[in-house]
Amino acid sequence: MTLYPKLILDALETVRYPGTGKNLVEAGMIDDDIRIDGMKVSFSLIFDKPTDPFIKSVVKAAETAILTYVDRGVEISGNIAVKTKQKPRPEAGKLLPGVKNIIGISSGKGGVGKSTVAANLAVALAKMGYKTGLLDADIFGPSVPKMFQVENARPYAEQIDGRDMIIPIGKYGVKLLSIGFFVDPDQATLWRGSMAGNALKQLIGDAAWGELDYFLIDLPPGTSDIHLTIVQTLAMTGAIVVSTPQEVALADARKGIHMFMNKKVNVPILGLIENMSWFTPAELPENRYYIFGKEGAGKLAEEMHVPLLGQIPLVQRIREGGDDGRPVALDENSVTGQAFMEMAENVVRQVEYRNENVSPTKIVDVRRKDGA
Repeated sequence: MTLYPKLILDALETVRYPGTGKNLVEAGMIDDDIRIDGMKVSFSLIFDKPTDPFIKSVVKAAETAILTYVDRGVEISGNIAVKTKQKPRPEAGKLLPGVKNIIGISSGKGGVGKSTVAANLAVALAKMGYKTGLLDADIFGPSVPKMFQVENARPYAEQIDGRDMIIPIGKYGVKLLSIGFFVDPDQATLWRGSMAGNALKQLIGDAAWGELDYFLIDLPPGTSDIHLTIVQTLAMTGAIVVSTPQEVALADARKGIHMFMNKKVNVPILGLIENMSWFTPAELPENRYYIFGKEGAGKLAEEMHVPLLGQIPLVQRIREGGDDGRPVALDENSVTGQAFMEMAENVVRQVEYRNENVSPTKIVDVRRKDGA
């Protein structure tokens, strides 16, 4: 039997692309590179995106159609190439070229207020005039949509330079993305580590973050695959570890610091932030009650030779701000707002020292400012 391109196209007209219902020829998915060498046939199928979920099934259906409608002796298996209209994502290390500083906000354990600190730090940096982005990388417990009152937001995609890019949600001067925008908030996210890692890479590499002075990443608590994915995907400026003064929390914070200092990770520690440092009742603003212990994070900072960047009190307004979607850093005239603004100033100062390779002896110890 003599093979010619029209026979191949006739066979491919019997295969429908599930995404549109059109056959492959009608959908314009057959490239003009059909090659025939005796009974050997090769050609390319064109898909819009490299992540198209139907690629494998369509390639298999195309092979079957040619064998069925042309000749079972045709050598086709493995000879169908896949091309995509969308440009591939840049290689790891070349992502986010417009971002100056990438900072991970981490904690050794959950419940220490890491996301609250990340949200307020982002708002404080934006109020200081810095272009700021915040990525909620806590795939299994996203909280950024709630803390910014954008639970109902649905980011859309826009084609930029040949690629479909996710447009982050803007609120309070901060660009936001979270897996919480794409999943049912009432359902648990039952994903294996690889699925979570791929979703996170999309939120980083397939999003139009643009030019940013600070890109904050709210990491999951503890140490996990997500942390490794981040450090392997991005050139991070440094990490901030959040803890309460409680010994149990500090023990886990110490492990988190060691993880970033590990030679395989090698991410600089910008400093520690002590959350829930003391309780101050609204009616007694000058009083301090050290419910979880006193100066625990300060002592750990000294032990690990890293700066203490901030001490945030346990105040009802901070919790209310998180629940209502209005981070307290928006009110820089309040006591709590000032605490987060001072913390942000210390973070900026420490980043500048790191970028300029200034001796770490010049870092600020916030306890001296308080006179504690």
